[in-house]
Amino acid sequence: MAVQSLKAAGAAVLAWALTGWWWDAPMALMAPWAAVALVQSTVYRSVLSGLQQMAVIAIGTVLAATAAAFTGNTMAAMVLVLPVTVLLGNWARFGQQGIYAPTTALFVLAYGSSSYADVGHRLLETLVGALIGIGVNALVLPPVHLRDVRERLERLPRESASLLHTMASGMASGYDRSDAETWHDRARRLSDIVTGLHNARDWTQESYRFNPGHRLRRNGPALPSQDLDSAWDRVVHHVISLTRLLVEAAGGQPSLRPPPGSALEQLSEVLHHAADLCLPERLPAQSARGVTGPPAERGRLSAEAWRAHRRLKSQVLTHDSETATSLGGLVAETQQLLSALEPRNERD
Repeated sequence: MAVQSLKAAGAAVLAWALTGWWWDAPMALMAPWAAVALVQSTVYRSVLSGLQQMAVIAIGTVLAATAAAFTGNTMAAMVLVLPVTVLLGNWARFGQQGIYAPTTALFVLAYGSSSYADVGHRLLETLVGALIGIGVNALVLPPVHLRDVRERLERLPRESASLLHTMASGMASGYDRSDAETWHDRARRLSDIVTGLHNARDWTQESYRFNPGHRLRRNGPALPSQDLDSAWDRVVHHVISLTRLLVEAAGGQPSLRPPPGSALEQLSEVLHHAADLCLPERLPAQSARGVTGPPAERGRLSAEAWRAHRRLKSQVLTHDSETATSLGGLVAETQQLLSALEPRNERD
């Protein structure tokens, strides 16, 4: 943020030095005004905003100059032009640059700068400022967004493992509806991290577009594969579904019959193994820092998790239909959770 702010200030000073000091242009203010607005968070956004800005300023300038020439009266011209330019400025295609349509029209009418020469200078100096703003953003430490992706890919395994370990401990000692609702809230907050991961990935991809310098920047190790985003999306989805089932099978009048104690003990074991499979040091393929771990340890954890799940699944056939219904839902969700973390090996 500090770098981008200094770049915006520098672009404005450079634009003023060129148009106001060296060129002594009559509409020199337009150049630094455009330059400071176009040092955006990505080079692609600078280019897109520059095109939008030029379009709305041209529309506002031409409409205001035409209305002034047609009416010969500033107030009448404002009555004609401002409703149209404000409406155009709110058009989604112009994004945040839309506000420049009515403000440009106001400047043109308020200062009486509506002659052909004034219109030409306004557009030319805006173009100069836009080019300077885009150029500074693209050539001086062009922004690349990588940190948020790495941060969220580190948080997801750690916080998922913490939640699953907490749930496993709760299963072993017996849980109530309050516990289950707390787990469900934590699971939904994991979903917020996944959403943030997708948004951060979009920012990263956008920051590479039209960026001539990103390959020259020292950005650390390459980002993990985007396939991990989908993998964690599935893991979190199943954790949320599992906690929702636990909520519905707890309390004074549950909609599902509470699982028996023996099944909860088996479920606790499965969740402990699932938590271990989430931990970053257990996941060499998913480590955001590219750390590699022993595959044998990973295989042992996976085999133990699936064996514990088989023991849980065997509980379904030993109970009545109502108990089997609630227990079957838990079995299905834990099976899909383990599959998302580590697909089953035929030897497991």
